[in-house]
Amino acid sequence: MTAMYFVMPLISVILTAPNIGRPSMQDKARAILAQNPAPQDRKIRLRWLVALSTIPLLGMAVAFGIAPATDPRPVELKTVIENLDLPQATILNEGDSAFWREARIQRGDTIGSLLNRLQVEDDAAVTFIKSAKHAKTLYQLVPGRSVRAKTTEDGELLALRYIASDSTLLSVDRDGAGFRAVEQTAPLDTRVAMKSGEIRSSLFGATDAAGVPDAIATQMAEVFSSDIDFHLDIRKGDRFTVVYETIYSNGEPVKTGRVLAAEFVNQGHAYRALHFKDREGREGYYTPDGKNLRKAFLRSPLEFSRVTSGFSSARLHPVLQTWRAHKGVDYGAPTGTRIRATADATVAVAGKQGGYGNVIILQHGGSNSTVYGHLSAFAKGVRQGARVRQGDVIGYVGATGMATGPHLHYEFRVAGIQRNPLTVPMPQSFPIAAQFKNDFLASAQPLTAHLEMLRGLNLASAD
Repeated sequence: MTAMYFVMPLISVILTAPNIGRPSMQDKARAILAQNPAPQDRKIRLRWLVALSTIPLLGMAVAFGIAPATDPRPVELKTVIENLDLPQATILNEGDSAFWREARIQRGDTIGSLLNRLQVEDDAAVTFIKSAKHAKTLYQLVPGRSVRAKTTEDGELLALRYIASDSTLLSVDRDGAGFRAVEQTAPLDTRVAMKSGEIRSSLFGATDAAGVPDAIATQMAEVFSSDIDFHLDIRKGDRFTVVYETIYSNGEPVKTGRVLAAEFVNQGHAYRALHFKDREGREGYYTPDGKNLRKAFLRSPLEFSRVTSGFSSARLHPVLQTWRAHKGVDYGAPTGTRIRATADATVAVAGKQGGYGNVIILQHGGSNSTVYGHLSAFAKGVRQGARVRQGDVIGYVGATGMATGPHLHYEFRVAGIQRNPLTVPMPQSFPIAAQFKNDFLASAQPLTAHLEMLRGLNLASAD
């Protein structure tokens, strides 16, 4: 019976204690979720609480009264007072946080544009990089290579890493009130990283929260670009897992490698990609059963943008102000955004053509062709008769011809007839050759195991 005296008061305290005292501001703000009791109710509950709180004392008296004496000898009581040093709490300011960001060098990049994409807002750092002798390596910007920068939330530069060649590493580090730049030749080692996340707002928001470098996020988008339109198809709740390479020098990450395996769950449908390189040097991304993920055509000619006007049999022309068919898809993007060839092709047209302005027409195998209009400029080497590969940069977004602002007009033609690029079926490329199938299966097994381990486990998410 004495055990019940201890249990019942505890339950009563738990139930009534939150309703005692004056409600906080948070309680008032959350009144829709938890209503505060009326003053009269609080008085009644307080009386009950006082009454119930005496029960443990009674219970304790009974317990000690019936407990048998185990040792009749008197027990000497001592009081020990000891001072304990409490750990000092450290409050971190928002500016104490540091972030590593990575940007891939693009054609036409300058030091200023590169640092801007890395979110470096540090005049002292910019001045140092432009004047320091060893930092001049950064001026050798090679398109396709990556630069990593560590900054505070306010954009203050803490460190910068750039591999100018396969063996030369430029390191810029904040040193007290100034900076130091060092060029060194150091061996590089490759490590495997695994990350998982959930889409809450955007792909890059989720990858940032998961600590996935932007270069890897871009690769992942490119890998699945034939199946997922990252302009239109992404939904809140979509999930991803990715296994990728990180290149280290002296124990410090200096750049990212390639995506080794990835899974993207889009609107409940899971897409998987595994990297494989055969003994003849051909490499690509395949499904676990060996089907090539690269279709004959990419779904979109831009890596990231927004659709501003879809395929339609009738729309109000923004310039002519008349109703006419729109036989393509318009992608809104800043001037200079890179445009990719959506498939291997021969350049049929590269020049000015009426309302298209600067336009490129690519002739693909069979009866298929694609059109890219309103370009600001053509990529180097893109001219009539030139060969281009899928994913090659062929030009840059502009507003030439009949255009009210910078965008890309994209058409997909079958036997000269425009088809909706967003819905036209995309044929698959060739699967893995039969003589390399066993090699692929052996390579795919550990990669698939990594994805299975991370599947359903969200290591990070973005709000």
